[in-house]
Amino acid sequence: MATKGYIDTYRQVCNILEDIRKGVFRPVYLLMGEEPYYPDMVCEAILKNCLQEWEKDFNEIVCYGADVDADTVITAARRFPMMAERQLVVVKEAQVMKTLEDLAVYCQKPLDSTVLVIVLHGATVDKRKALYKSVLKMGVVLESPALRDYEVPQWISSYYQERGLQIDPEAAQLLAEAVGTDLSTIAVETEKLLKNLPEGTVSVGSEDIEKNVGISRQFSVFELTRALAYGDAPKALKVAFHIGQAPRFAMPMGVSALFMYFYRILKYEALLRDNPKPDAGAKAKILAVNPFFYKEYEAAVRLYPLPRCMRIISLLNEYDYKGKGGASPETAPGELFVELVTKILNI
Repeated sequence: MATKGYIDTYRQVCNILEDIRKGVFRPVYLLMGEEPYYPDMVCEAILKNCLQEWEKDFNEIVCYGADVDADTVITAARRFPMMAERQLVVVKEAQVMKTLEDLAVYCQKPLDSTVLVIVLHGATVDKRKALYKSVLKMGVVLESPALRDYEVPQWISSYYQERGLQIDPEAAQLLAEAVGTDLSTIAVETEKLLKNLPEGTVSVGSEDIEKNVGISRQFSVFELTRALAYGDAPKALKVAFHIGQAPRFAMPMGVSALFMYFYRILKYEALLRDNPKPDAGAKAKILAVNPFFYKEYEAAVRLYPLPRCMRIISLLNEYDYKGKGGASPETAPGELFVELVTKILNI
């Protein structure tokens, strides 16, 4: 993830959820970040566990940033609970509050009998200002940055493991390619998948993803990079053509995937220069992929030595520009993508 590894974020979430299940609540929660999956998860857990059902009528307030200002929220938070140990005040979509920073006045001295939850959707507060600093001191700050593309398959594997399932590395890669970096979408697609799998299934393969998520492994970026790694030009061009014809295809997306792939090859090449026989730990640190794919990268390094790899990366920068409007308007994105792959094969 951006500011810290997604594993660290996941561990923090687990600790927060464990406290919630035990009935241990902090006076203020600031839940924020580009990726809303974990902030939403923590917010829902608090809503579910903070109060008994019969306590909620008088002690639970859920409002939205577009409808309230800081004074209204502070007034609500400073009330005392009615016939309950605590009250709960939740502000969703807080990033649209014009007076959001003014909540710092309350957060510096929050009531022990109030649980105030401030949820920002796809946004963060300024860490230099008082709101962030006061919540960090008096409560809990959860920041959930977006995952990078290459981190998604490993997140999927961990997510499935939590559910008591094993997912093949190829299947995780395929699912990541199908749904992108939105963790909520991955969770939704997983729920759909599980409903269609036979009861008692413990292992998920590429065929399951193809059948239930609606993506063809045969014509995926994963298959394209594999074909490029082994110098299989006919297959690479065939896959590139089909990728370019997909309804949701966008040239920047295709170029980004190829750039990340060749950037890893470049990093792996640099590692091999210093250490011709790196151990699994060194490979994992450089490649950041499942060990299942190590052989593919070893083949790619042999086929794309440093000078060739650098020329390809330069070519990708050129086509990134073209794909964002620098190409002639009559060139379709799919045609441009096939042209790019052709040039990569002939460099």
